[in-house]
Amino acid sequence: MPKAEKIERVGELRERIEGSDALLLTEYRGLTVSDITELRRSLAEGGAGFAVVKNTLMRRAAADASIAELEALLDGPTAVAFVIGDPVAAAKKVVEAAKKFPALILKGGYMDGAVLSADEAKALAELESREVMLSTIAGLLKGEISRAAAMFVSAQSKFLSLLEAYKEKLAPEDDTSSASAEPEPTPQPDPEPEPTPQPTPEMESDAPTMEAGSVIDDKTEAPAGDTEGEE
Repeated sequence: MPKAEKIERVGELRERIEGSDALLLTEYRGLTVSDITELRRSLAEGGAGFAVVKNTLMRRAAADASIAELEALLDGPTAVAFVIGDPVAAAKKVVEAAKKFPALILKGGYMDGAVLSADEAKALAELESREVMLSTIAGLLKGEISRAAAMFVSAQSKFLSLLEAYKEKLAPEDDTSSASAEPEPTPQPDPEPEPTPQPTPEMESDAPTMEAGSVIDDKTEAPAGDTEGEE
C-alpha cells in the first residue's frame, strides 16, 4: 500500500475511533465474506459499523487517538465494531453472532477511556440495554417522587393537626385568664362637704347681751373716786 494511501487510511481510522462511543475488537479467522457481510448488517442494526482492519494501521490510528493500550488486542486477523450509541446493544449483537459463527471471537474492547478484556466485553452483553435501563431508572425516579410527595403530604397533615390541637389547648386558658382578671373599680361619688357647726344655746349665753335701745359708748366710764380735780 502506497505511503499516501496508508496515511489516509490511518486518518480515517483515527476519525472513526474518536467518533465512537465504544470499540469491540474481534478475530474473524475462518469467516467467509458472506458471513462478514451478514455480521456487518446485524451490527448496523445495533448502531455499530463493522470493518476489517490491518493491525499496523490500527495501531498507528490508536496511538494518534491517544489510546495506544489497544495494541495488546491487535493480534491476529482483526475486525472492529465501531459503536455509536449503546455499547450494550452492540455487544449483544456480537455475542449472538459468535453463537451463530463459532469462528468469531470477541477479543476485547474500549469504552469510557478504559480497555476491556474479552470477559469484560462479553459482560456488556449481559447488561440491560440503554432503553431498558432508562425505563427502569425513570420508573425508580417516578416511584421516589411519588414517595416523596406522599411523605410531604403526610408531614403537612401532621403539622396542621398539631396546630389545631395547640389552638384548642390555648382557648380554655384564655377564658380562665379573662375570668380571673380583677374587675375595674366602680367610680365612687365625691364625698359631701361636712356641715358648718351651728352655735349652740350655751355659746349664745356667753356673748354679752344688750338691751334694746342701749348705746355703746366708745369711751369707757371711769370708776367713781378716781376722777382727778373733782371737788
